[in-house]
Amino acid sequence: MHHDASTLRLSEETKEDRRLVVGGDTQVGTSGAALHLDCCLTLMSATGLTTEMIVLVEVDEAGNVANVFGLPLAHMQPKTGYVLVGIDRERARRKFAEVACVSFSRGTHITMASGIQKPIEELTVGDMVLTRDDGPQAIRWIGHSTVRAVGDFAPIRIKAGTLHNENDLIVSPDHRLFIYQRFDALGAGRKEVLVRARHLVNGDTVTRQMGGFVDYFQLLFDRHHIIFAEGISAETFLVDTRTRDALPRELKEALAQTLPGHENRRHMDYEVNESLLDHPDAADILKRASSR
Repeated sequence: MHHDASTLRLSEETKEDRRLVVGGDTQVGTSGAALHLDCCLTLMSATGLTTEMIVLVEVDEAGNVANVFGLPLAHMQPKTGYVLVGIDRERARRKFAEVACVSFSRGTHITMASGIQKPIEELTVGDMVLTRDDGPQAIRWIGHSTVRAVGDFAPIRIKAGTLHNENDLIVSPDHRLFIYQRFDALGAGRKEVLVRARHLVNGDTVTRQMGGFVDYFQLLFDRHHIIFAEGISAETFLVDTRTRDALPRELKEALAQTLPGHENRRHMDYEVNESLLDHPDAADILKRASSR
């Protein structure tokens, strides 16, 4: 990698027909231009560590290649040589989908319909979980993956007590947490808000957990739900045009009649902009606003 290489944001939108285009809020590429998932590369450094990178190709209106982008799935070091050791064209779309999946880490206690707290790795398909809005609901699928906890892909640790949670909660960076405020402390114009875990990082009570590997679990229900993880209200797996490819093919066929229920994303109306959370005490503000 070049000595002055840097990371730039490529905004992506997935259309209903599953076409990818460059989004409007982007630092590279041409907004609205078509994107194609080319492949997933496996690269190896001199130390023997492997890194996967998804290759996306932007094409112009004539169908010619305009730009080629690399989305590394782990942090890559400048001034470091990498050797190409593998090319996978079959699983690129699935890998791309997994980046957008929200996940809980191993050991996370989930509130069951009975009220007991159960570690997520002990859950099975069919178990009844308590949801915030629709009572007990059955788990339809449980996903599991192990990834390197480095760079932007490192999980977020919310220290016990930060949001009234009894134990630490460790989730994927873009996992959205549901907070009910007694008063609108954020200026969002409503009391109910969804916040991404990474937007609460303050270096103290909310931190990135760097190093090693992390076991991630995804919980799928017939609909997108808010459940309780370590006492914090948090979203479940949301099936959309981007994340659908993370599901096994046989599951997508078996649940063809129920998965469209995820299109009713009533919770998404509550998500707040990152600018409202650009404060070192955002987590504390939310805790005080949600205190009983």
